[in-house]
Amino acid sequence: MLSLESLAALAREHARQLSIQLPDLNLKGHSFRSSDRPHLMGVVNFSPDSWYRESVVLSTAAAIERVRKLRAEGAHLVDLGAESSLAHAARVDADTQTKILLPVLRELAPEGHLLSTETYQPATARACLEAGAAVLNLTGTLPSDEIYRMAADHAAGIILCYVQGPNVREVGDFVRSPDHAAALLDYFRKEIDRAIAVGVKAIWIDPGLGFYYRNLQDSAERIRYQAETFLHSFRLRTLGWPVCHALPHAFEFFGEEVRTAESLFAVLAILGKTDLLRTHEIPKIRAVVRTLSVLS
Repeated sequence: MLSLESLAALAREHARQLSIQLPDLNLKGHSFRSSDRPHLMGVVNFSPDSWYRESVVLSTAAAIERVRKLRAEGAHLVDLGAESSLAHAARVDADTQTKILLPVLRELAPEGHLLSTETYQPATARACLEAGAAVLNLTGTLPSDEIYRMAADHAAGIILCYVQGPNVREVGDFVRSPDHAAALLDYFRKEIDRAIAVGVKAIWIDPGLGFYYRNLQDSAERIRYQAETFLHSFRLRTLGWPVCHALPHAFEFFGEEVRTAESLFAVLAILGKTDLLRTHEIPKIRAVVRTLSVLS
């Protein structure tokens, strides 16, 4: 059982990292002030295979409407995705992803909406940047140098996702080290150096808790791993960049109330000093953030 004693022990063991202050992040005229964290990232999914039905759109018009709604509800940034990360979902090639995403970007980017594109396809990344995407949510690991350079050329930000495999759709069993936060530090330190070297100036780091590894099917084991990673996220602040988390779910425990699961995980993420929360439930998570801010 999570307890005050366990939280206190974690804080004592890593007291130096706990007190680290991050600089503000500025992106295309928008400021992500560290003192205002966490910021919220809404979700628009074009894939009918995405399980979170409320985030699924089946047309350009529906996507545009949903982006505007999410922004009105308090999303600082909205993530657009054309392919579900679920293991059984249909694959969507780069050309199809591009054709799906570009009309939304071309309509909304000129209005000043801050939009992210979730992809691991270099061709899709390039086209979306040219159409006005402000952020690339990189759910793959190759070829990262090419994509980093694209982002730098367009003064865009990147979300670096930790993926054990070439991309989120090509993963096997998850290899977990005894100190997972230390492994994350090693991985992100190398990727950050590569991104900075080609001129990227806005970075979030994402431990990739929502990805579907074959050996993380046991719900209790998966949730323990997710909770531990949330609570240790403040240790990643030694890298000097903000942390992003996609809030996961616990079907086996929440059942018909699964839409409230993100609220629980948001609390754990905020305790771990997460800076950006990717959520399908902007109003619910905004309420959690506002309540915890009153208690601070």
